[in-house]
Formats: sequence, C-alpha cells, structure tokens
Amino acid sequence: MISSQADKKSRIPVWINLLAIFVMSSACHPGGKPTKQIKVTVPEAWSVSGGKTPSRISSGWIKDLNDSKLNQLVNEAMNRNPDLLATSERLKAARAGLVRARAAQIPSLDISGSGSRSRTNQNAAGGTRSYSSNQRVSVGASWELDLWGRLGNLQNVAKADYDALLADFRGTRLSLAANIASLWYDLISSENQVLLAQDTLTSYRMVEKIIERNYKAATARALALQLSRNNVFSAERILRARMQRRDDARRIIEILLGRYPSGQMIAPATLPTIRRDIPTGLPAGLLSRRPDLIRARKRLDASFYRTLATQKSLLPSLKLTGRSGTASSDYSNLLNPGFLASSISTSLAQSIFEGGSQREDIRAAIARNKAAVHDYTRIALQAFREVESALASENWLKQQEHFLRKELQQATLAERQAERDYVEGVAGVDIIDLLESQRRASKARSSLIDLQNQRIQNRINLHLALGGDFNTQ
Repeated sequence: MISSQADKKSRIPVWINLLAIFVMSSACHPGGKPTKQIKVTVPEAWSVSGGKTPSRISSGWIKDLNDSKLNQLVNEAMNRNPDLLATSERLKAARAGLVRARAAQIPSLDISGSGSRSRTNQNAAGGTRSYSSNQRVSVGASWELDLWGRLGNLQNVAKADYDALLADFRGTRLSLAANIASLWYDLISSENQVLLAQDTLTSYRMVEKIIERNYKAATARALALQLSRNNVFSAERILRARMQRRDDARRIIEILLGRYPSGQMIAPATLPTIRRDIPTGLPAGLLSRRPDLIRARKRLDASFYRTLATQKSLLPSLKLTGRSGTASSDYSNLLNPGFLASSISTSLAQSIFEGGSQREDIRAAIARNKAAVHDYTRIALQAFREVESALASENWLKQQEHFLRKELQQATLAERQAERDYVEGVAGVDIIDLLESQRRASKARSSLIDLQNQRIQNRINLHLALGGDFNTQ
C-alpha cells in the first residue's frame, strides 16, 4: 500500500512538467492571431444603375443573346475543352484530399500475418533433424486524440481548399462560356466586315468602270480615274485584311472547342439582337456569386485554419495504440481465444526545440493569412469596378449606336445622291464628291458592325463581372 502511494507521488512531477510545457507553449504565439474578417465597403447601389431595375441576375444569360448556335457551341466546349477537363481532374484530386483529412480523425486499423519454418540438427553428425513452424496473426489500431482541435482545423483547411477549387471550376466554366461567346461574335463581326468589304469593292469597281468609260470619252479627267483606282486597290487590301482576321477568329474558337483544325466553322451573316435590358442589383449579391470572390474567400478561410493548426502543432499530442494477436505452431490455434494476446498503450509527444523552425512556420502562416485578407479586398474592389465600368459602357455604347445609325442614314442618302448625280451628269457634281460619299458610307457601315459587336462584348463582360450563373443541361 505504501509503495502504491509512493508510485502515485512519483508520477506527479511528470504531469506537472507536461502541464508546464503546455502552458509555456500556448501562452503566446509569434506573429499574432489569424483572422477571417474582411473590411470591404460595399456600395449600396451602382451609380449608373438607376436604382429601380430588377435585382435578380438571369441564370441563363447565354439565352439573352438569342442565339441557338451559341448554346450548341458552349455545350460542346464544356465537354471537350482541355483546360476545363484538367480543372475537373484537379477537383477530383482535391476531393480525395478532403476524404483523407477526415480519415485522420478516426482510428486506423491494420492487420498483419507472418509465418516461419526452421530445421534443427539433433547431433553434430547431422543424423537426426527436427522441423518446427510458427505462425502469427495480429490486428492493430491507432488513434490520435484531437485534444486541441488541430486535426479539425486541418479538415477545415482541406474543405476550404476543395471549395476554392470548386469555385475555380465554376469560374473556368463561366470564363469558357464567355470566351466562346466573345470569339463567336468576333467571328460573326469579322464575317460581316468581309461581306461589307466585298460589297464596297463591287461598288468601287462599278464606279471605276463608269469613270474609265467617261475618261475614254474625254468627259472625265485622269485624276478622277486615278482616285477611283486608288479606292479599288484600297478596298482589295481591306478585304484581305478582314479575311485574315476572320480566319484567325475561326482558328481560335476551334481550339477552344477542341476541334482544331477542322476549318469548318461557318458564322452567320448577322449579329444577334440582345433581347433584354441589363438587370442590375445590389452588389451584396455579387459577393456570394462571383467565382473568383468565392475562391478568394475560401483561400482566406484555409489560411485561417492552417494558421491555427500550425500554432497548435506546438501543443502536446496524445495517441492511443492497441494491438491484439496470436502466435502458434498449429494453424488451428490461430483463431483460438486462449492463444490471444493484447496490448494497449498511449504516447504523449511534445516538441521542445527545433531551432525555431516551428515558430517561424507560425509567423509565415500568419503573414499568408494577412496576405489572403488583402487579396480578397483587392479582388472585391476590382469586381465592383468591373461591374460599374460595364454598366457605364452599356449606356455610352447605346447612345453611340443611336447617333451612328443617324450618321449612316445620312451617309447612305449622300452616297446614292452622288452616284445618281454623277451618272446623270448633273452640273457641279465632281468625282471627288462621289468618292468621298462612298468612303463615308462604307466607314459608317463598318463602324456600326464594330459598335454592335462592342455592345455584345460588353454584355458578356458584365456577366463575367457579376459572376452570372451559367446553366447548361
């Protein structure tokens, strides 16, 4: 009884030492505490939104462009684009890491077996031999108790990393859909510019023939013929430049679709008409929808939990292990409970000194956590700017198109009047008037095609800025 009390007294200093180690290691952490708090001033409303437009962003923004061919192209890209497929595989790998982090919090189990056979000589001459065999089967289990929540923090890290990659995947899908749409309308615009260049060239050639005929009849000057031919050669050059741009756009979109170099991408002759006005709302909804903001938020969460886990690595760790098994020379006894032997043990580990590396790891983790806060703030402010710019551009481009259509109307009337007057030989009408009217009309038509494409591109950019939902079957 006395010895038992003495044993208890002898154990007291051990636990006091362990408690002292815990207190000293947890008393302070270098670098401060991590944070998940962010300070971003969210504007209550976009300054150019008008304040009364619907707040819900269409989940099917591709359909707003009223282009069934685009829907087909986007669906094709979702199934064949290499970048998206690669991101999908990385997402699967991250999912496996999440499962592994969860497994660290439950006991692990292993089973092992062994067998041996030996020979013994009974005398020096080796006349008599005997054989013996031994078989062993054992089952072991181990479990690290999550005393301080470190393993739970690591599981939260894995979950946040997975969610960040999931946002990356969604962002890649949204970006891919937007790129396909942008390139598709660049291709249509380029095709329209090619058709316009062909029509312009035809018109210039027709005027050249008229002037050449008049020149031969001595009713037109050489200067008029030279200027007319200059227009024809310029139109030839512009046509080829626009054909090059169209072919480049076709090749780029074929690469994104994973079908290069088929050379079979045929664009329609007209740009689509956007069916609805921009539904703008409060930017608060943006924070929960835009993929890069979600990714930044999840990376901030991961850095927070990773810092906590790194700090708790200074604390003692407690691990329980157990093993049960049997050994016998007879196979029939391997499953006999009478031959079963078991053991249970605990281990308590505490890192004391590693040259300051662990404390430096904590400082580095806290610094990365603070950097993640600043990254989120930067991305959020950039998101607000992009939305505001896209909304403002929509208004300005719409106004420009209104006046450009009036400009084109007057240029077309002037072109027709100049052609008619010149052919009829109206007094005072010079060839310069005809050539200038043609140039102005051609430039206005080309500008209108570009402006219509700019409005579509701006709408696509707005959906990117808003993180507009993309819903494909």
